[in-house]
Amino acid sequence: MFNWLLSEKHAMTILRKDHDGVKAIFDKFKKAESPAKRKALIRQAVSALKIHAAVEEEIFYPAIRSHVGADLMNEADEEHHVAKLLIAELDRSAEDDHRDAKFTVLAEGVRHHIKEEEGEIFPKAKQLDIDFEKLGERMVARKKELLETGVSLDAEHITIAKAKGKTDSSAAAARRRKTSGTSSRKPARKGTRHAHIH
Repeated sequence: MFNWLLSEKHAMTILRKDHDGVKAIFDKFKKAESPAKRKALIRQAVSALKIHAAVEEEIFYPAIRSHVGADLMNEADEEHHVAKLLIAELDRSAEDDHRDAKFTVLAEGVRHHIKEEEGEIFPKAKQLDIDFEKLGERMVARKKELLETGVSLDAEHITIAKAKGKTDSSAAAARRRKTSGTSSRKPARKGTRHAHIH
């Protein structure tokens, strides 16, 4: 078990506070009954997650990557990538009827990421002989800057923007086609077969 008796200025204490804050938003979302309240909570969580991910990717991860090792760090990178794709979709449209479902999936993924980060990455990183308080100062300064300026568009937001709203799941797209009375299904090309899911 990771020993959390670290100073308030320690980089991992700062990240853990972020984790606790976003998990609290996820819990409130589960209990929220009004669409307006859920919408506000999604906006709050998305803003916090974008800043948190930027700080980790720009400052914390580079400082610990070589010691923690490629396997754990690459997995953390990919978990960020998947989360940022969902965040980009949530940023794109407030009217998506799958919005609450997307946010629920995002919350589940982030909870998993937090568990691995705090349970596997942090204990390995703590072994490093670096000034984690100085690292924490840099992180706090960057967070303040991002709160003022906003987070720049990332590759995931650009990808979702290029999709021009065609980011539905297959099931949602099929349901939308059915209710509008159109079908965009194209016949299979000669020599190809449709994949069957059982």
